[in-house]
Amino acid sequence: MTLRAVAVAAMALILSACGSFRESSFDPKLGVSSSKRVVDTNKPIPKGGGVYKVGKPYKVAGKWYYPREDTRYDEVGVASWYGDDFHGRQTANGEVYDMHALSAAHPTLPLPTYARVTNLSNGRSVVVRVNDRGPYAHGRLIDLSAQTAKVLGFTNHGTTKVRVQYVGRAPLEGDDTWLTTTYAEAGQTMPMPGSRIATTGDTPRASMRPQNVSALTTTGSIVQPDPAAVMSAYAPSWAAGRNPVADAFDAIDSINASRSGTSRGVESFLLNDPAALSAR
Repeated sequence: MTLRAVAVAAMALILSACGSFRESSFDPKLGVSSSKRVVDTNKPIPKGGGVYKVGKPYKVAGKWYYPREDTRYDEVGVASWYGDDFHGRQTANGEVYDMHALSAAHPTLPLPTYARVTNLSNGRSVVVRVNDRGPYAHGRLIDLSAQTAKVLGFTNHGTTKVRVQYVGRAPLEGDDTWLTTTYAEAGQTMPMPGSRIATTGDTPRASMRPQNVSALTTTGSIVQPDPAAVMSAYAPSWAAGRNPVADAFDAIDSINASRSGTSRGVESFLLNDPAALSAR
């Protein structure tokens, strides 16, 4: 074999290897290649650390997307969810995806943003942190974290029809564990957290939210507590190595499974008093 033939064969092997790598990193569900894993699956996921990003128009699989901040955004479509394959990987705005957090990927909403997602098949809804781009397959509207899919009750179905409503910009720093308090069931009246900022465009501040949490234990309407106070109440759970988001909804699932005729006030109490959850 001539030297030229050897060189050609070597180049073919290199190109083949590169092609295989690209193929293995491509996710058909999202329609794009997955990002690099920056945190091991068994390590705690850092919160925040990203940048505020709207982005320019872009094209994926022949379709154009036009990111923008639309304070009146309110759309209905299909939601899917993504889990451990993406856990620990960077999101589109530089944060790290946590499958146990209440988060989501959306093609055009600013990052990070708060949005309320309602499962139209059962009426459950919760506010999530939108910090990633996607999905780009099958005309889907939003891709939710594994925990959000569990909360909204469609993990086993894979997809569900949802309503997505813009709430407001999310702060770059801090932890969104307090989003557990935004959970609502069918027929439950619930103000949007930071609903005022949806019209002003300002970043959510604790001072915007009413502080009288004790008055909420028997009402049908849940008002947002101070996120800092919520995080302080969750400290025992973190110290014990548990995930407070999962703890919160495990507690609610237990109530739903055992309460026949039990007052909804009990569930409202758990949602608004994370200290009670930490004592579990």
